[in-house]
Amino acid sequence: MDLTGKVIAIMEARGGVSARTGNPWMTQEYVIEIPGTYPRKMVFNIFGEDRIKQFNIQAGEEITVQFDIDAREYNGRWFNDIRAYNIIRGQISQSVPAATPFPPQQPAASAPQAAASPFPPATESSAEGDADNLPF
Repeated sequence: MDLTGKVIAIMEARGGVSARTGNPWMTQEYVIEIPGTYPRKMVFNIFGEDRIKQFNIQAGEEITVQFDIDAREYNGRWFNDIRAYNIIRGQISQSVPAATPFPPQQPAASAPQAAASPFPPATESSAEGDADNLPF
């Protein structure tokens, strides 16, 4: 998955030594803001000291983050992990579309108008007392 946005926060790098393998590890989290009518924010992490240094992300940069999403369980609760595997610098000219909550709907070209509506057509009541009768 890809998202393009501006880096608005860089968290402190964390590290340690793996209890299982004994190897050192390092991770760092970043926050980007995705532009739009309602700007959204996403926090992602980069795992590995070599990758953190390779990408060298700075606050205020316009980047495209290529990432994978995974979830893990801990003490009966689930947590999402958004891990970046590549960073592309600079603004991408609409090759990576901004995420939208719902795709725009295309009207059917050959479908009649009545079939496109999910509701039946309204009917006029001829009786005088039926005007205030609601079905509920």
